[in-house]
Amino acid sequence: MAKKTRIKAKLKKGVVTVKALANHAMLSHQEAKRAKKEANWITYIVAKVNGNIVYEVSSSQFLSKNPYFKFKFNAEAAGAKKGDKLEFTWVDMKGDTNTSTGKIK
Repeated sequence: MAKKTRIKAKLKKGVVTVKALANHAMLSHQEAKRAKKEANWITYIVAKVNGNIVYEVSSSQFLSKNPYFKFKFNAEAAGAKKGDKLEFTWVDMKGDTNTSTGKIK
């Protein structure tokens, strides 16, 4: 079972800056072949605040182990304010899902 994604979200001048560190081995096809393991990496990521999607991406095998994500979004457009929870979810090739939350400060 994967560990939680560490999330920091800070609201400043109407913009929320999010930093997220996902705990995942991210084995590409080449690395998996060398290690004699099954390839597995995060393929989809979505972040939501109050049910509104603020970040969504499909990824490839070219992310590093324990990938770090940093993104910004307009707080007013997302209906976000200090104290709201940001929900960060990722899905990998095996179908494993991790959902973590962080509070906007």
